[in-house]
Amino acid sequence: MNRNDVTEMIIGAKITKGIKWADVATKIGLSKEWVTAGCLGQMTFDATQAAILGDIFDLPKDAVALLQVVPYKGSLPTSVPTDPLIYRFYELISVYGTTFKELIHEEFGDGIMSAIDFKMDMQREANPMGDRVSITMSGKFLPYKTY
Repeated sequence: MNRNDVTEMIIGAKITKGIKWADVATKIGLSKEWVTAGCLGQMTFDATQAAILGDIFDLPKDAVALLQVVPYKGSLPTSVPTDPLIYRFYELISVYGTTFKELIHEEFGDGIMSAIDFKMDMQREANPMGDRVSITMSGKFLPYKTY
């Protein structure tokens, strides 16, 4: 068994049981965004969190143990995503990436936005013209150091 197998078990149980990611996150005590990323194989859970997930998704002990192993991060099977929703994020970065870069450098200087010291919030935004997806991302600014 590997971490991908555990992700498939979680997704299968989620579908079978009709579980929502937000409900799983509430039981873990963390954001739905982080818990979802972890359940999809991108984050490491501690022993307590992994045990809770094991109970929620009826996972065997070896799967619970694998949830506590640091995963290989990065989940896209191709360099250019083919899934339409994920492709739109690729498109967003292709169109606005240089704008993000320019504005961050102008405001903060030469550096990056951390994806490690990071948080995200995704909400549904009601709109009479069609509901909108609202995503807020916040990452620590890490300046490049001289040495």
